[in-house]
Amino acid sequence: MSKQQIKPSVESDQLRQAQSSQSSPSRTRQLIINSFIIFLIAFGIRLLALQDNRHEALKVQTAVTEGYRHTGRLLREGGISSFLSSSSPLADPNHLGHPPGYSILMATVSGFTSDTDAAVQLIQITADALAAVLIFLIACALFSTSIASIAGLLVAFAPQFTYNSTLLLPDTLAVVPLLLSVYCLAQAARHTRLALFIAAGALVGVSCWLRANAMMLAPFMALALALLFERGRRVRYALLLIGGMLLVVAPLTIRNYIVYDHFIPVSLGAGQTLLEGIADYDQAGRFGIPATDMGIMKMEAEAYGRADYYGTLFNPDGIKRERLRLKQGFGVISSHPFWFAGVMARRAAGMLRLERVKTISQSPPVTHSLLITDETAPAWSASPTDLLINGTINSTRAEISLTPDVQMLSIKGDDSKYESQFSTAFINVQQNTDYLLRLPVRIEQGRLTINVAGTNGSTPRASAIVEIQDWKTPAEQPLQMIQIPFSSRSDEQVRIAFANGGPRPSVQIGQPQLYALGPTTHLWTRYPRTLINVVQKLFITAVMLPFALFGLFLLVRRRHYQTLVLLLVVPAYYLCFQSALHTEYRYVLAIHYFLFVLVALALHTIGKALWENLRKLSIARRLFHRPSASAA
Repeated sequence: MSKQQIKPSVESDQLRQAQSSQSSPSRTRQLIINSFIIFLIAFGIRLLALQDNRHEALKVQTAVTEGYRHTGRLLREGGISSFLSSSSPLADPNHLGHPPGYSILMATVSGFTSDTDAAVQLIQITADALAAVLIFLIACALFSTSIASIAGLLVAFAPQFTYNSTLLLPDTLAVVPLLLSVYCLAQAARHTRLALFIAAGALVGVSCWLRANAMMLAPFMALALALLFERGRRVRYALLLIGGMLLVVAPLTIRNYIVYDHFIPVSLGAGQTLLEGIADYDQAGRFGIPATDMGIMKMEAEAYGRADYYGTLFNPDGIKRERLRLKQGFGVISSHPFWFAGVMARRAAGMLRLERVKTISQSPPVTHSLLITDETAPAWSASPTDLLINGTINSTRAEISLTPDVQMLSIKGDDSKYESQFSTAFINVQQNTDYLLRLPVRIEQGRLTINVAGTNGSTPRASAIVEIQDWKTPAEQPLQMIQIPFSSRSDEQVRIAFANGGPRPSVQIGQPQLYALGPTTHLWTRYPRTLINVVQKLFITAVMLPFALFGLFLLVRRRHYQTLVLLLVVPAYYLCFQSALHTEYRYVLAIHYFLFVLVALALHTIGKALWENLRKLSIARRLFHRPSASAA
């Protein structure tokens, strides 16, 4: 077999012959049916996730999301001419903090519906359901249909994807073009059509319009082509791939040069994330670099004597400041290369962990309106004094007391990370009823988790995280009205539990009020929800990473390096490049779509071995217990 072909590596000769003997229409029909089933399962799970997170999703990264909305509104109002004008509001360098693709999507969607957020979320969960199908198709090009089906189902169920696809952020959308790009490469490795290389590069460019993280992926892929193709063709294919990416990204680069008179390939932000990434691991603060956006702005305002630098990252002098950030970051790296190499290694290892995210709830979420008027009477309320007298202090090291004016309950947590500190007395509720808990909170230090727990106390009915606004002093922290909707399920009592979201939080709690909203709807969804919830709890690092490593071991042992290249080119890119910068899990989601293919390979291999051993054992028992002729 030539290097231009990918070996369907892990299947036995008998299975490969059986598959090749199938007629092409039969094979195509089977792929269509499997793809449709995987899509339905993935889309259904994401619909449930959207139902669960419809309130919470709008509270995640609100400043970033509002930035996308604002850019989208300006695009909608000014059109393409304003996007190309150096005098329009869109010429503000603050709009360069993110590529414009997501804002363009929002602007386009807003022209068809008034509820832009809901429409964009629907597009995102649909795209992420298609991502499960794409993983299935990629795995089909490399392995058997059974392995590919397992891979597609893993992506369909993974809570890391279902949750992130509901957020008003472009992270899961940006993965879909990358999956398509790898699929094009897999097909090009079998049927070397030049258009497939151009398409693979162009799809990477599409991803860059949504997130700039994949900016160097096309050259990285071009290097990987050396392991897939024979000499004499590699350079041509690599140039086509890179050229496809440049064709898609070039209009944005040209626009940036016209508007800002500087070479900016996609967006700004590399310097900011480089500095924050260094600060993340500089626990002693020896480099004097802040770990937050506000901290960087404050540092620059003081260092350059420019008070107007405090407030935004890129205006005024955004391009100049960004280049100075890069210079400062590279200075730290050049003077401490081994330390930074260790940082990259630790950050890369962290990328392999699965994010702990909210799984599908076993009970349907609140569907009633959360609007509470002054005339609405609470079903329950308690003063801070009552909370202290009737509540339970769960940590001997926590300090629970009333404020001097007796208007709020003060909770000062211990040095544990996530332990419960204080719980209220049990509150009587009606079964299968939607409720809204409203709680005034002022946090002075750290992070606090507020849970609504049932009588069993194992799984919270709902929760909220409260954290400080790091650009304000403790005295400036505002009083926030936290709203936590939840369903009572079959409970007749619930309690409010306050737990650390990090060491030593300090928070003041006002008078809580609990409102009954009405009977819980969609109770029939409890059955699929329970099944999905059980499966999603298996998606943790301790379970999935060993299977992925075993799948990797299988491919290396069998010397199927071409398959490895296709599966690991995207993960390897993020491990090499993104590890140099400040990283959040959503930035590197693409890694785990491909790792789940390795998990599927491991599960299929183990399952097949177990099944064959069970068959042999069953045959042996039948032979051993067969009556002899003399006994007959």
